[in-house]
Amino acid sequence: MEDIDDILREFDSQNAPSNAKDYDDLLKWWINERAAPEILQYQEDLVERIMTRVRRQIEQIEDQTGNLDPRANFQLIIVQTELERVKFLIRSYLRTRISKIDKHALHILSTPSIRHLLSPSEQTYLRTHQALLNELYLSSFLKNFPDNLKRLDDSAGGLTMVEEPDLEGAVFLRVVRDVNIAIAWEGGETLDMRAGDVYVIRYSAVQEAVKRGDVELI
Repeated sequence: MEDIDDILREFDSQNAPSNAKDYDDLLKWWINERAAPEILQYQEDLVERIMTRVRRQIEQIEDQTGNLDPRANFQLIIVQTELERVKFLIRSYLRTRISKIDKHALHILSTPSIRHLLSPSEQTYLRTHQALLNELYLSSFLKNFPDNLKRLDDSAGGLTMVEEPDLEGAVFLRVVRDVNIAIAWEGGETLDMRAGDVYVIRYSAVQEAVKRGDVELI
């Protein structure tokens, strides 16, 4: 009978390098999404590939459940453990995005360039959720307000009711590309960032670098 090391080696051989890269990319974008004040581009292709593998692994577990072979059962435990780890990241990634959509709904709705960063399902959620809120507020208390005070996106008097993400807050980041990156600095100076460097800096200064993947938030 094969020992545990043999089983683990066989399991590793069944997981292509592309699977490991997808997991690393998911982990990176999960951290980026949690650390960035704004909503980032939805990683549609990455999430779809991973979800396809998750569904396949679930089918594998269901097919093999009840197998009396101890070796097969041990492999199922490994698969289940890996599956739960990936499912946690996917759930947290999506919940983080939904939280940002809820918080900055009006800002996203009024900015097409940001709205296009959402998945089709997220766009549907955004419109439906905001419509329900508008209806709730109108039926609860806004119906008693003058017409000029009923808007949820009012900007009278130089003050806006639309909450926007704070792009000037500080973030921690690591430079991941083996290139020099010039970042606009106070007074028009530049800061050359090299691969492996770690910084604390205003998000607005590295906003585009994050989106390009030149740096990753930590």
